Amino acid sequence: MAEATTFPASGRLTQRGLIVLVGLAAVFAVALFAGARFGLLLAIGLGFGIALEGLRFGFAGPWRAMILRREPAGILAQLLAIALVSVVAFPLLASHPGEIIGAEAPIGWAMIGGAFVFGAAMQVVLGCGSGTLVNAGSGNPVGLLALPFFAIGSFLGAYHLVWWTNLGALPILKLSGGTGLGVTLALLAAVAVLLLALAAPGSRKLPRRLLFAAVAIAALAIGNLIVAGQPWGVVYGLGLWAAKGAVALGADLSGSAFWAAPGNAARLGESILTDVTSLTNIGLIAGAFLVVAWRSGGLSQPLPKLPARAWIATIIAGLLLGYSARLAFGCNVGAFFSGISTGSLHGWVWFVAAFAGAFLGVRLRPMLGFEVRR
Repeated sequence: MAEATTFPASGRLTQRGLIVLVGLAAVFAVALFAGARFGLLLAIGLGFGIALEGLRFGFAGPWRAMILRREPAGILAQLLAIALVSVVAFPLLASHPGEIIGAEAPIGWAMIGGAFVFGAAMQVVLGCGSGTLVNAGSGNPVGLLALPFFAIGSFLGAYHLVWWTNLGALPILKLSGGTGLGVTLALLAAVAVLLLALAAPGSRKLPRRLLFAAVAIAALAIGNLIVAGQPWGVVYGLGLWAAKGAVALGADLSGSAFWAAPGNAARLGESILTDVTSLTNIGLIAGAFLVVAWRSGGLSQPLPKLPARAWIATIIAGLLLGYSARLAFGCNVGAFFSGISTGSLHGWVWFVAAFAGAFLGVRLRPMLGFEVRR
């Protein structure tokens, strides 16, 4: 195990001061180049990265803990954060129609299948959409390898999206208003009660760290909704990066109904510093990096001793994460977290399908060489 770098107290104070200045400088630079709104979105993204890495709040890990050890604390924190966002998001959506939109999507065969595959793949690499960004930002080698393939998979999934949705889908179904909020909170409470009933003895408490994390993530998600006019998302930004790379290499995307759509075609020609999802993704990576630098003085994670099949599985899982998330209209953030908190019923269906897939992914990890069998 690599030894942590140590610095005298004065040197560490100077280093941490520089870390704060770098973060502030990046926010002000984006605000100057693209506008105050986009600078604020980068700041929100930094907040997400700092909260997720600094308070160890995630999605894949808590699901794994519940499946293997019946420890529900992490999922309970997720449900609490979703509930807090819902309390604010439902009234905002009702009072600002057209100005603020929810994470709405249809329920269909491709969506359900995509969510199942995503749930399995995220357990293979122990990172969902936001988790892969955080892992990459913190220097995790598996996350660093999975991230570019996640982006490529998202791009390809979007390219083929219309073909998949034509297999069959319901109209968009959503909850709204006071009644919708009440139903959403009741469902969240019911899931929490179920998790507590299934929990192992002595694991029913929510640690203070996760309580703080849930409140922080909820506050940032509400800020994102207000500033961006749309809920927190991850997958679109990653696909856009790969699409821009494809165009730069001479690819013609006019054959894709998704990328040729006016809004998406326009974004391909614009700076990523004016794309709201890209900005929060960049901020998330940078925020995780800043936390690690704050703690240890830099990124120094040793390369894990994994067999070749594990590295190959990381590449394949990365592609599947991106592709399946696009078919499922989002990842744990865009579909589960933002979908449910803004009233889209596809978020609930996504949750069930992805959790079912997570059982498969948990069992695949040792087979693929990621961990020692017990």
